[in-house]
Amino acid sequence: MDNIRFILIVVFAMLIFMLWQAWQVDYGPKPPVTVTDTTNAKEDLPSASGTPAPAETTQQEVSAVPSATLPSGKIIKVKTDVLALEIDTQGGTLRNLDLLAYPVEKENTIVIRLRDMLGLPASEKNLAPTRLFDSNPDKLFVAQSGLIADGGSAAVASHHTIFNNEKDNYVLEPGQDTLTVPLTWTDNNGLVVTKLYTFKRGSYQIGLEQKVQNNSAQPWTGRQYSQLMRKPYQDEKSNTFIRTYSGGVLYTEEEKYQKVDFDDMAEENLNVAAKGGWTAMIQHYFAAAWVPPVDQENHFYTKDLKDQHYVIGAYSAPVTVASNANAEFATQLFAGPKIQPMMENIANGLELTVDYGWLTIIGKPIYWLLNQIYNMVGNWGWAIIGVTLCIKLLFFPLSQASYRSMAKMRKIQPRLKEMQERFADDRPRFNKEMMDMYKREKVNPLGGCLPILIQIPVFISLYWVLVETVEIRQAPFLLWIQDLSAMDPFYVLPVLMGITMKIQQGLNPPPIDPIQAKIMKMFPIVFTIFFLFFPAGLVLYWVVNNTLSILQQWYITKQINEAK
Repeated sequence: MDNIRFILIVVFAMLIFMLWQAWQVDYGPKPPVTVTDTTNAKEDLPSASGTPAPAETTQQEVSAVPSATLPSGKIIKVKTDVLALEIDTQGGTLRNLDLLAYPVEKENTIVIRLRDMLGLPASEKNLAPTRLFDSNPDKLFVAQSGLIADGGSAAVASHHTIFNNEKDNYVLEPGQDTLTVPLTWTDNNGLVVTKLYTFKRGSYQIGLEQKVQNNSAQPWTGRQYSQLMRKPYQDEKSNTFIRTYSGGVLYTEEEKYQKVDFDDMAEENLNVAAKGGWTAMIQHYFAAAWVPPVDQENHFYTKDLKDQHYVIGAYSAPVTVASNANAEFATQLFAGPKIQPMMENIANGLELTVDYGWLTIIGKPIYWLLNQIYNMVGNWGWAIIGVTLCIKLLFFPLSQASYRSMAKMRKIQPRLKEMQERFADDRPRFNKEMMDMYKREKVNPLGGCLPILIQIPVFISLYWVLVETVEIRQAPFLLWIQDLSAMDPFYVLPVLMGITMKIQQGLNPPPIDPIQAKIMKMFPIVFTIFFLFFPAGLVLYWVVNNTLSILQQWYITKQINEAK
């Protein structure tokens, strides 16, 4: 952004994009409404190609179809230094997973102190940890896993099977780095399954091993599956003006990163085979992903269940376990904040869940720069200012060309106005004289447009970086700005943005048309109101960028005027 026109172009593009997203949410194609059918109890189980549907296992299994309440066995509570969650002994399903370091909301001590001085009660904030997996029927989101037997083999434990466990609570104690939670199941005919969850200190990765001990007289053939089931996500605390993607994601080395939203799942079941890869359900700031071993052949699928319950997952190639032998299946689950350096170490492409859309190629370097500056200054607000300064320096030559063109236009503006009055009744003559003046003065009225167009993708990318970076969520800056992802509680930054916008407008040549000139004067007021509801981090960027642009434009205009 180098001038008012650039601001208008960028903001207008953003508005159009957000309006389109909002329209899609409100009026776009919706999945057909279905009626709950409790007659098919196996519809959420994967069915491997070429094999019959999973057979009934044991009498311990219960209904599988999502209904008003999630079927449940005994609940095991697990707590580490970063996670608190529940494991349902029915299938070993993970539910009610809380991210302990990420409260839903953050209190502002300055606001609390001011309200106290004024005798006002403190506003209520939800300081509970963010809940990623949720067993609430209205927000259902769970991680399921199990085994499916190939045709002819004995039925085995799925996520509907009741497992046994000796303890109800597991806590990662101080000094302890690893915590394991075992679940066991047997069909009483020689087939024994041990499901083992492993948690590590400071980690959002959860290891899963499924060990099959075949003590029967017959070989057993089957495969493991892991899947995420959820209802469409709606963040009640999200900013109305910011729309981010929530839904399924598939990554394979062949097709790379693919979004599979809930409408896609309702329209058609996913059916993709690949080596390695992963599936995920993502939302703003957080994600959950099943990541099978990279050398494992996987089959990825989605399912549209009843009442807007959607499943995305993968199952492995079949493994045969001979009589009196055993086999192990392994996978891992990520459930946590979308911190890119951390996710890059878990799986190829997992950091792409930080969704910059088609501008990822530009957004990733900007995030890298933001992260590097933060490592030096230790404050995300100063890091935003540093990135803004670096981008201004990067585009300094282009900005200079644009400002010089604007300064020359401003210089001939009085003569153009006088000419307009002189040829008020002869528009063709005015246009001819105006073009002749441009040639004589070597002024190109479109000279500032190309540099602006080149910069637009960079600034839209920066916008998405600031919106998607979880590290900025609830990060403090200075004084009353204690959460860069929330709007300024005193609206100081939006007002500063409006003032800088008005000053910058004064440095540009006003439109010759008086009606356009009056409309332009309203823009600082309109955009100030608009920015009242934007996250403080974004408004901070606009204020700094406007201020740097004013200094740069003022200096160049002064040089042009003195060169007369």
